[in-house]
Amino acid sequence: MAHRGGRHFLQIPGPTNVPDRILRAMDRPTIDHRGPEFQKLGREVLDGIKPVFGTTQPVVIYPASGTGAWEAAIVNTLSPGDKVLMFETGHFATLWRGLAQRFGIETEFVPGDWRHGVDAGVVEAKLREDTGHAIKAVMVVHNETSTGVTTRVPLVRQAIDRAGHPALLLVDTISSLGSIDYRHDEWGVDVTVAGSQKGLMLPPGLSFNAVSEKAMAASRNNRMPRSYWDWQDMAKPNQNGFFPYTPATNLLYGLREAVAMLMEEGMANVFARHDRHAEATRRAVRAWGLEILCAEPAEYSSALTAVMVPDGHDADELRRVILDRFDMSLGAGLAKLAGKVFRIGHLGDFNDLSLAGTLAGVEMGLSVAGIPHRSGGLDAAMRFLEGNGGEAKKAAE
Repeated sequence: MAHRGGRHFLQIPGPTNVPDRILRAMDRPTIDHRGPEFQKLGREVLDGIKPVFGTTQPVVIYPASGTGAWEAAIVNTLSPGDKVLMFETGHFATLWRGLAQRFGIETEFVPGDWRHGVDAGVVEAKLREDTGHAIKAVMVVHNETSTGVTTRVPLVRQAIDRAGHPALLLVDTISSLGSIDYRHDEWGVDVTVAGSQKGLMLPPGLSFNAVSEKAMAASRNNRMPRSYWDWQDMAKPNQNGFFPYTPATNLLYGLREAVAMLMEEGMANVFARHDRHAEATRRAVRAWGLEILCAEPAEYSSALTAVMVPDGHDADELRRVILDRFDMSLGAGLAKLAGKVFRIGHLGDFNDLSLAGTLAGVEMGLSVAGIPHRSGGLDAAMRFLEGNGGEAKKAAE
């Protein structure tokens, strides 16, 4: 292939661009994972990651993708035949349901339109009906990567509490952690599931479970077979900075650097930056005359925006044109959204000029691909970005 000048714009909703600081941090020799140098690293990352989750409780780190963290959450808290309450908020909620079913879990799956998050009223009603407490867990996706819809987890927690139900709360934050405000302890989450390749700005390969005391107690008594994913096997060596099997040492170097970057910026500032870029993107979409897939403004995602193309047009063809002409990758529509939407990722290591370049590529691509739209989306975003960001805060309130 001929060389293409400039850099490729990777604007899918993850994996995200890996900053040079993190690449350099990982670019060092692998060390003895049973030695004192690794012990220091292990303690640093196991403690350092906790504020990113908003927790003082244990965070388990696996060499795995986010799917592994899904599985770990299930096998450590549930038993074959248990019942859980889940919601069809998009493609990844549907996949998590399928994974649960493979372990013999009975899933009550509330249908959805892929344009709204979890309805807390339905959560409360379902749990009030469950007088025998057959439902052992409520499992929700915080930020649905396939749709750009964010479920309001505090409302789900309040619904569980109003119903007086003992169900565990399991939350997938794979595309929200480090990008969208999240508070494991304050929101009463029992297991938070996460991955390394999105807001944490790392390559794929690490996954996480943040674990409440209630969930840890459940793991001591449940009957699900497990080995690799067992929290109890992790707990003892983690106390001393070690792992029960070979860890992904160089990714842990990167994780240490990623946490340092997030702490230097400050989590509140990280969230405000993502809110601001999301609002600028939505202003561009509206100026183009296109429709945002998320139907409820209070549920707009600050990590990505899914954009619907007009009937009779193919979002995948638009993505192909943008990749071929402008060397930029956008997220595809998944499952029943295939060809109907494209997804703009605006999370991770990202600034105003990165967003402006992204939106310029989309606007040019819309013209080249013959997608009906109005011009001026980039200008609308730029006018917003020129401000101090105060409007973004108001828009998010």
